[in-house]
Amino acid sequence: MAHIAENSGTVGANLPFFGLVKRISDAVARRRVYNRTYAELNNLTTRELDDLGISRSMISRLAYEAAFEN
Repeated sequence: MAHIAENSGTVGANLPFFGLVKRISDAVARRRVYNRTYAELNNLTTRELDDLGISRSMISRLAYEAAFEN
């Protein structure tokens, strides 16, 4: 899974436009993490998921947690 880095020392970060760009960039990065995690888990067989203690119905929640609950 991916790690999202945050850089708060950017010049002009206090300007509203740069704040908006950063929020959009963060949202896109988090959505990528969600999509990648969902796809990787969904590609596993039911037996592989069972070995991990994951049911297929848990995949979307786990992907959401990986991306948005950091």
